[in-house]
Amino acid sequence: MKFKLGEVLRDKITGYIGVVMGRTEYMTGCTHYGLLSPELTKDGKIAEYEWIDESRLELTKKQAVRREGPSRSGPEQNPARRMQ
Repeated sequence: MKFKLGEVLRDKITGYIGVVMGRTEYMTGCTHYGLLSPELTKDGKIAEYEWIDESRLELTKKQAVRREGPSRSGPEQNPARRMQ
């Protein structure tokens, strides 16, 4: 995949800027990135991710967010490994 989690990307069409929080790869060859805006909504809440095709994105800043080890939230690749 072209971009890494935690990098800051910009949509070439709309100018939207966000941090890569997730990515999805489809069998058709498309890869979409879930970008989270660093700004809160008018209500002071965290906005939902904007999912944008890889071809529309460009890197603006590497590693705005750094991942420390495996995540403990969300689904795991193999939950049975924890039980061993």
